[in-house]
Amino acid sequence: MKMIESSRRVLVCQNRTCRKQNSAKVLAAFQKLSPSEVEVVASSCLGQCGNGPMVLVLPEEVWYSGVCPEEVATITDKHLRGGKPVERMLYRKFHRLSK
Repeated sequence: MKMIESSRRVLVCQNRTCRKQNSAKVLAAFQKLSPSEVEVVASSCLGQCGNGPMVLVLPEEVWYSGVCPEEVATITDKHLRGGKPVERMLYRKFHRLSK
């Protein structure tokens, strides 16, 4: 159902610390590469300063930290299109490695 798909969002922190870590380029990459049914949002602080650029995928509540613009294609292909979070890139504070 289209309504469910359109509720999917990618938040990319654009607060001071993340911006110093190239979050504007990360945001631009998501805007360019994400499927049309996924809304990409420039977010205010996500409360994880110093671990950025921070990316939060909703409604799944999947967090990525230290995202580089070059890594956005992997997140887009594997997670947003393929439905599987990129485990090696997950924010360890909220996600543990599976065994």
